Amino acid sequence: MTQPLPAGTLTGRTALVTGSSRGIGADTARYLAQAGANVVINFRNKAPRAEKLAAELRELGVEVLVVGADLTDRASVDEMFAAVRETFGRLDILVLNASGGMEGGMAEDYALTLNRDAQLGTLDAALPLLEDGSRVVFVTSHQAHFIRTTPTMPEYEAVALSKRAGEDALRERVGELTERGIGFVVVSGDMIEGTITATLLERANPGAIETRRESAGKLYNVSEFAAEIALAAVEPIPADNTRLVGDISSFGGE
Repeated sequence: MTQPLPAGTLTGRTALVTGSSRGIGADTARYLAQAGANVVINFRNKAPRAEKLAAELRELGVEVLVVGADLTDRASVDEMFAAVRETFGRLDILVLNASGGMEGGMAEDYALTLNRDAQLGTLDAALPLLEDGSRVVFVTSHQAHFIRTTPTMPEYEAVALSKRAGEDALRERVGELTERGIGFVVVSGDMIEGTITATLLERANPGAIETRRESAGKLYNVSEFAAEIALAAVEPIPADNTRLVGDISSFGGE
């Protein structure tokens, strides 16, 4: 992994990445830890993976807290942030990475519950720990960010609409966050090779990834996209609070 942030950039800071036991969340946590941040690893049901990642990051000399929490359960989320307060006293970076909606056996409204309601609930629970100079990063996809003007695959439409609803709801909080000195940025990426979502889409629609790769010219992998998220936690926030990663030529305006 190429480190996007110089070592020491985040020394003394604390970052929490939701859904960080694997995939993009895990690599984002790695980059933040490599830059010196203490890291909170959040997982829903991958405790062994989370603990393995924590052991790896501790070898970098940072503190790591592993907390299992279902973001759709507000009591669980509150307990997570109580643990963060007890361990670190504050939070400097909140990366809202966890999402879903393509899993089988879930309630019909699960995608909206997780991708909108739980994102707002997590932000609300984190606010008492976020001080002046802290930052919130919301991770999404081009297929969701541009869903109003550019149709996506039917298999992903419900997720895309719910993630866009979550993005919109969070953007409505920008004024409040700004008054508190808290920065907010959306990081939107094209299809990311190697993610669970890409795998599920490929399974439902064989050839979808290759078709998108040919259209875009390049698709980011998990590590490359995670590097962009880590940078978004530090670099100046764009005027529109949006960091677009990857080709957008085939997408219409927002």
